[in-house]
Order: sequence, then structure tokens, then C-alpha cells
Amino acid sequence: MKQTFSRVIVKGGVLSPAELKQILELGESAGLDTISLGSRQDILFIKDDDSLKIDAQEKFQFVSPEEIGSENIVSSYASADIFPNTPWLTGDRYLYILENFRQQPHLKINITDPKQRLVPLFTGHLNFIASAHEDYWYLYVRLPDWEENQMYPALIYSWDIAKVAAAIEDILQEESETAEVLFELVNDAVDSNNRTVDKPLEVPFYPFPYYEGINRVGDDRYWLGLYWRNNKYYIDFLKVLCDLCADSKIGKISITPWKSIIIKGIPENSKIEWERLLGRYGINVRHSMLELNWHLPVNNKAALKLKEYLVENFDKRDISTYGLTFGITDYTRKAYYFTSIIIEKNQPPVGLDGVKIRDTYNLLYAKNFDPNTQQYIVHVQEVDKAELPRLLIELSKMYFEQLGKKPVESKKSISPKETIKTEAYQCTDCLTVYDPKYGDESQHIEAMTTFEDLPEDYHCSLCEAPKSNFVKRVFEKEVD
Repeated sequence: MKQTFSRVIVKGGVLSPAELKQILELGESAGLDTISLGSRQDILFIKDDDSLKIDAQEKFQFVSPEEIGSENIVSSYASADIFPNTPWLTGDRYLYILENFRQQPHLKINITDPKQRLVPLFTGHLNFIASAHEDYWYLYVRLPDWEENQMYPALIYSWDIAKVAAAIEDILQEESETAEVLFELVNDAVDSNNRTVDKPLEVPFYPFPYYEGINRVGDDRYWLGLYWRNNKYYIDFLKVLCDLCADSKIGKISITPWKSIIIKGIPENSKIEWERLLGRYGINVRHSMLELNWHLPVNNKAALKLKEYLVENFDKRDISTYGLTFGITDYTRKAYYFTSIIIEKNQPPVGLDGVKIRDTYNLLYAKNFDPNTQQYIVHVQEVDKAELPRLLIELSKMYFEQLGKKPVESKKSISPKETIKTEAYQCTDCLTVYDPKYGDESQHIEAMTTFEDLPEDYHCSLCEAPKSNFVKRVFEKEVD
């Protein structure tokens, strides 16, 4: 049966109850009784025919799944104040940063806290990750044609994130193969309050959190996590939920990449009202850990069926998967993985149209079972579906065997392979770098021109400070 889809952009995965209710009413007017959630914290309208017609309002941006050039910003706002976090990075700070994005980005942007596990750090083209310095962020870049993430050689100020992202999108019209070149081009394009990277990014390991049910935070507040195993959220229930948020003076609702909803700040005196709402609609908020922490392609019935088969086998064998996350990928979908274990469906053999062939799968697991390492190891290839439960249990035991032990490599740096030292000259006023390897095109200085050979009237291309303001520095870069 043919289906029609539409995505509703939800910047940072956070919106007000009033905004969600308006979106739900648009879904109702299109003949829907459920909505679904996307892996980039957006809302999906899905209809089982080609008659989906949306009375879109200027306030909300609707995008078809096939449309290229409009991406949702992912943020870890959902985890702020309820899970481990960088002390200065509060929920309000996310909202202020997101407010600075006036135009819809064409690149995938992630704005995340490295101390939380709910939202992936490295699944964007531009990955802004909070540093220990208040209001400064690491930037890991992986542009669409790049093979791997590269660290931008400066920390980005919170209020510069939006304009740096916009500048990088503009620069994409030019060739830019490294983060260092990108840094130079961005410095030429915008005035930004950068800070020198003084230590590598640290990503501590925490077990994956349980994100469902009503949970206490602080002395007099609760948060609620909602999860539907089939990713079909009933509109009539969600509308009543939005009204209860308003009555409880809750200003924001957030969506997670795990296709769940989190509501923070429920007052203790209204907790019973929330319990009554869940009970009245028969909402289950204590799913088995075996069912949670799965990432599936949206509306892929075959993937959902495979998940149900695997969960049933786990349950029969009384297996623990606490702390593990699983992803099922289709061979038609290219994705950045962000789960501990990947079940990868193989492409059918070519030239056998009309011949029924059993599907086969590959199993991969993240190094140290931590998806933030961005390294995946092949466990087995070309195995039948019937073999998957045993092999996944085998991986689960491997995970618990190494849990708490010293990792194979230190996690203090995301890619601590080999350090290359280079000498360059940095402006002491604005920290702009002159690297003889690249020269300075803005002043017609050719590549491989030494600093000593620069003309005496050479000046900083960003702040116009004189040549005498540059000092010699040694820069370190970690490479594979």
C-alpha cells in the first residue's frame, strides 16, 4: 500500500505544549489519528495512501522525506537537568542558542552535552559539543563528502554557533577538505569570539539511561518519559497531555532520537493528575529494558517485526541488555550509526529477480560498546535471521565481561591515534592563525610563504592587527 509522509521540523527537538497542540490539530485536519517521531527529533505525519493534504501554517515548516536541503537541528535539551550533565549547560542555555538560528539549516547540526548518553554526539555534519569552559563548544565537522569527523581548531562561543554554522554552509560552495582550511575561511567570513583548544574533548562513559515513566528529580519535581513501541502516538491523548502541561505550568515538551517524549518540571502537587491521565488512557510507561533502546528506520514494518522477534527471544532466555543500545539498518539507508550494536541487513544478490532468497544480516558492535568512539567492529557477516538471537546474546555477554574494565584505548580523546605537531603563527588579539602551508589568499600571499618572508605591512586578515602581533605557536593534531 502506498504511503505519504511529511516531516514537521522541531528545532532542537523542543517545542511548547501550545505548538505541539497546533501541530496535532493540523494532523487531525489531514485525517490522521496518530503521529510518529523521527530519529532527528522531528514529527512525522504518515498516511496509508497518497491523500495526505496538510493545511500548513507559516509558523511550522513541513518537509517531505524526499526533500533535500532542510535538516532538523538535534540537541540534548531533553536530557538537561535530569541526567548527568556539564554544570553550566542548563535547559535555558539550549533554548537561547536555538533561538539564534533564524534560518533553517541545510546541514545536519547536533548541539550536545558530552556527559549525557540520550542524544548522539557525532551524527551531524556539524557537531557542537560542550566543553568544560562555560559557553564554549568543541566543533567536530563531517561535511557530506568527508569520510570522518575532524576537530575544528578552536572552541566556539555559544552565541556564535548559529552564525558559524551559517558561514560553513555558505563556504560549502568552495572546496574545503580539512577543518583547518574551514577555520581560516570562517574567520575571514565572520567576526567570532573563539577560544583556543587547550585540551582534548573528554567523553565519559555512562550506562545508557532509562528514559521512561514518572521519575523524581530534586525535592519537589518529576519528569515523565513516554515511549510507544510501534511509534504511533495517539493524537487525542497528546492533545489532553498538552492541556495538562499548560495547567501544570510546564513550558516545554521535548522529543528524543529514540522516538520518545520527555516532559520535565512536573510539580509534586500535580503528579497524581499525570498518573490519572496515563491510567485513563491505558498508557504503559514501564516497558521492559529489552524493548527500549532500539533505533529502527521510520515506519519500516520489516525492521519492527525483526525487533519483536529478537526481543521475544531475549525474554524467553531471560537475558539482560541493560546499558546496551541496538540499531537495525536497511541496506537502502545510509546512516551514521549511534548504537552499541548494529544489525545490518544485506542487499539481495543482483540478477535474481523473482527468486525468493532469505535475508542475511551482518552484526557490528562499537569499540568498547561505546558508539561515541565512532568505530565499529564486524562480529559476523551474512548470517541468517535464526542465528541472530544467539549471536546478540553472545555480544551482550561480551559487553558485561568488559564493563567497568579499562577500555582498549583511553577515551580522553575521541581519536587518540598519532599526534602531528606543526608550527604556525597566531594573532594575539583575535587568535587567527597564519599557516605557511596555506598562505593567505585574502592578501595574495601564496602557499608555502614563510612568516619571515611576509611583507612588513602584512596584517591580520580578521582584525587587521600588524605582523608584530603574531607569535609563533606549536599546534598539535591527532590523526589516524
